[in-house]
Amino acid sequence: MWLFSGKGASGFSAYSTAEDVTQGIDGTGLTAIVTGASSGIGVETARVLALRGVHVVMAVRNVGVGRNVKETILKEINGAKIDVMELDLSSMASVRKFASEFQSSNLPLNILINNAGVMATPFMLSHDNIELQFATNHLGHFLLTNLLLETMKCTARESKREGRIVNLSSEGHRIVYPEGIRFDQINDESGYFSWFAYGQSKLANILHANELAKRLKEDGVEITANSLHPGSIIMTNLMRHHGLINTVGQMIGKYFLKSIPQGAATTCYVALHPQVKGVSGEYFMDSNISQPSIKAKDEDLAKRLWDFSLTLINPK
Repeated sequence: MWLFSGKGASGFSAYSTAEDVTQGIDGTGLTAIVTGASSGIGVETARVLALRGVHVVMAVRNVGVGRNVKETILKEINGAKIDVMELDLSSMASVRKFASEFQSSNLPLNILINNAGVMATPFMLSHDNIELQFATNHLGHFLLTNLLLETMKCTARESKREGRIVNLSSEGHRIVYPEGIRFDQINDESGYFSWFAYGQSKLANILHANELAKRLKEDGVEITANSLHPGSIIMTNLMRHHGLINTVGQMIGKYFLKSIPQGAATTCYVALHPQVKGVSGEYFMDSNISQPSIKAKDEDLAKRLWDFSLTLINPK
């Protein structure tokens, strides 16, 4: 239980907040995209990055809510650079539209934070007829990352500053179907279990980051890719499909769950901290390197997922 965790090698712990782990860091000149930046830890991630001088692009499904968040941050942080753009990760058309519009803005891209997600939903299909959790949590981010990678490479070359890709996973990646990724049964409603499907999508986040890190290293590109577990966090919207669990969690969670500022800490640490320079293909928890499951470290599984994902985003 995180209540009893002490500081790790980084000097930070589960108690550290996003402001703590970025204290004294100057992000001026950096541009970051944060998906799901209109609620939960996405809001705090956007706020703290902006506080450190980063130009933040909030990629959100509900632009109206996103604009309200932007205005709240601007009232607190004078001169913050924040843009709001529409992105629905469950729709490949929306992802492609977002990437095209971002590229048309001619903004650089130093940091991509794949934060948005859904948790343990009832069985549903995405706009592209793919199981919703896999489509939103993994495939939408896989496509987004692929579409923005050239922009990140150009930015890294021209700025001579390391680019960073951050995938938010979860310790839930350990609770999966026996095979890990159900390549042949992604849309099988009869065998669907919401928590296994969530774990599958979070396992995919780690495998994606690991395979991407490997490919970037082979290409000699100065961009890192890492994944992380933000922690179990009170007062987020992820549990909206589980009313009773959500209600009980809100009542007792304040005694043993992380706050939102604590929940955003590991993301901000991996995205900005100089300790993480050159570190790639790792899994972080509580702002320290941690160990994921055996399946998450399976290189063959990561390669198979990469190829499978390519077939889904480029159907014949």
